[in-house]
Amino acid sequence: MTSPEGGSQDPRPPDGDGGLDGAVIAVAGAGGPAGQATLLRLAEAGATVVGADADAERLAAAVDAARFAHGGATVTGDTVDLLDYEAVGDWAAKTEKEFGRIDGLVHLVGGWRGSAAFGETALADWEALHDLLLRTVQHTSLAFKAPLERAGNGRYVLVSAAAAARPTAGNAAYAAAKSAAEAWTLALADGFRKAAGDGPLRAAAGILVVKALVNDAMRAQRPEARFSGFTDVAELAENICRLWATPTEHVNGTRQWLTPKP
Repeated sequence: MTSPEGGSQDPRPPDGDGGLDGAVIAVAGAGGPAGQATLLRLAEAGATVVGADADAERLAAAVDAARFAHGGATVTGDTVDLLDYEAVGDWAAKTEKEFGRIDGLVHLVGGWRGSAAFGETALADWEALHDLLLRTVQHTSLAFKAPLERAGNGRYVLVSAAAAARPTAGNAAYAAAKSAAEAWTLALADGFRKAAGDGPLRAAAGILVVKALVNDAMRAQRPEARFSGFTDVAELAENICRLWATPTEHVNGTRQWLTPKP
């Protein structure tokens, strides 16, 4: 993992399997390729993993795959509409009540829409991406803030894109939504900081920045493509796992780049 802005870090996990035994980690958007890889890696590291996705079929497939790969791991799934604020709150409350704690929320809800030129930008694209990339962040952060602080070493993890730092003409809606999601997450980080006062931070909100993600299915579909600068979903999952072994103050309020800065 590259160093975060504003501080050094020790990315080494506390033990060989990732050191998450006993941790309870929720994954929003668990049914997609990044979610599947993250469920697998968190389960391998010993965490209890609670996935959520609006697509019940692909969520079930992701949960079953993680359970099968790591026999004995506790991996569960809840079909949740992350655009429904009350439903997200219910999911957080149910998870904390069932497992006694929530040590992390990993936000993997994605989506992309763009245009050939700025003048061709469709405002309908902004409306869709605003919901997918920002509204879901608002709902999960508000619902999980208090449980993450109660856990004592909580992590709120947003996966963002380099486009937020360098918008392009055809990427206006996507870059704006990603930028807003980053700002919201950094505000959450400031909330964690202020809640700690003069005491130790009890939770952190951090951002992992990629250019784009790639997985084996994409490579199989486009064997000629190089996917230059893309981050493999397995690499992303590995970096997510390491955040609990990184000092809380070195995670909170940082952007950690998994691709060269634009």
